[in-house]
Amino acid sequence: MKTAHELVERRTGGLVIWRSGSVMVVYRGSAYKRPSSGTQSSTEVSSPTKILHEGGAIFVPDVSSPEDSVGDGGSSDSPVMTEKAKLSIQSSEHIESLTEEEIEYNKLLDGLGPRFVDWWGTGILPVDADLLPQNLPGYMTPFRLLPHGMRPRLTNAEMTNLRKLARSLPCHFALGRNRNHHGLAAAILELWEQSLVVKIAVKRGIQNTNNKLMAEELKKLTGGILLLRNKFYIVIYRGKDFVPKAVAEALAERQELTKDIQHSEEKARNRVVVETQMDKTEEHAPAGTLAEFHEAQARWGRKISPEEYEEMKEAICRSKTTRVVKRIEHKQAIAQAKLSRAEKLLSKIEASMIPSGPSDDQETITDEERSVFRRIGLKMKAYLPLGIRGVFDGVIENMHLHWKHREIVKLISKQKTLSFVEDSARLLEYESGGILVAIERVPKGYALIYYRGKNYQRPVSIRPRNLLTKAKALKRSVAMQRHEALSQHIAELERTLEQMKSELDDPMDDEDKSSSYSDDHVQSDHVPRLSQFEDGFLSESDDDEIDED
Repeated sequence: MKTAHELVERRTGGLVIWRSGSVMVVYRGSAYKRPSSGTQSSTEVSSPTKILHEGGAIFVPDVSSPEDSVGDGGSSDSPVMTEKAKLSIQSSEHIESLTEEEIEYNKLLDGLGPRFVDWWGTGILPVDADLLPQNLPGYMTPFRLLPHGMRPRLTNAEMTNLRKLARSLPCHFALGRNRNHHGLAAAILELWEQSLVVKIAVKRGIQNTNNKLMAEELKKLTGGILLLRNKFYIVIYRGKDFVPKAVAEALAERQELTKDIQHSEEKARNRVVVETQMDKTEEHAPAGTLAEFHEAQARWGRKISPEEYEEMKEAICRSKTTRVVKRIEHKQAIAQAKLSRAEKLLSKIEASMIPSGPSDDQETITDEERSVFRRIGLKMKAYLPLGIRGVFDGVIENMHLHWKHREIVKLISKQKTLSFVEDSARLLEYESGGILVAIERVPKGYALIYYRGKNYQRPVSIRPRNLLTKAKALKRSVAMQRHEALSQHIAELERTLEQMKSELDDPMDDEDKSSSYSDDHVQSDHVPRLSQFEDGFLSESDDDEIDED
């Protein structure tokens, strides 16, 4: 509807003052002058060739000169000829009002074919593709050559940019025929030498138009890349391997010349080739064989005594053991550096955690109450999980939320060491303000039972600020695991070093053992876990201080 709005204002010279849906009200203006009947009749006579420009005036692009009209026997004073002269003047005025780019574009379209005078759009008229030749004898798909190092396919960004470029371009052709587009394909190839894309408008009001058939045949004839196809427009890109006509002819000629040269060279080579039979020797040359080695050893070699042989074996074993020791020492140095960085990061994370101490006014419970609370807590189905993160602010918040409706809260810890479980239980007691009832072993782990107390008052902020957040608690857990794995790895390397250094004193006794110490044997069972911890640890944002391995 917006396009119709612009077309009505451009062609009538009026002003659209209101529109709604398919209804439009146009104001003619205070200075409106009704066109004369002579102008209307002359316009009707010249309707096959009328063209509207942006100023609203009518002009004929191809009008014969007055001299030609007089020479044909017509009267120069007739109203029809007078009107033609006026239209030719308007045409020249329209051309003068165009910019240099529009004039160049108009000349380019003039060289491609006749214009589509019933164009419904604005701007310069496109070429009528239906008036171009349907079949051209000897037409072939153009020669294409992709430059070296360039990808033939378009990326998504390139496709988007070309579509945006084609959106602002005027239409080059108007097409209503589904098949036989040889003339249109030739015009498109000529246009591609000046433009990257060609924009074809599908004619409206023509029955049985199929834009899919049009696009497929044009793509097959030109070899371009289809950018856009709908019931209104077809946009085709010339492709990265497009070659202008003059360059394509030169390349094709050079290829034919190269083939002729290769053919002549092959002929000459076949004429001068003479088959010669190689003299077959009865025995192979002994160069580089074991027999040659034994012969040279017998002629120039020196026999090795058993004592020298044993010394050589001992030196070889000692050198192997020395290389293994140096390799282990290098790995130990790397592990020590990683351990120091892990300790530094762990101390940095724990610096933001300020745990609370035991309260001076701690409420106590009797043994009978403790036994009752323990039995109630073990029977409770609802519990809070305490995973690898340990104690953080979210755990204390969940405990206070549980105490809102019940006096007992049960936590199940996944930690396997009892000492760690007891430390976590005491920290939870200090931070929550509750009373630790019992620590019991259950199938899922360790159950921690807390009683909120008789004088319990819910704090204003149920999430403490002095503990770690959930993310930092996970980083702390990973850092602790990494520290433990590195410590075990270093301890095993030290034991291996001591054993290898003791074998250096008498390498002949344990020759098989020293040769079996390699990289795969030195790596302990903790190394796969260590690499797994490092991969997850280095993926965090706070691990910028740790260098990648």
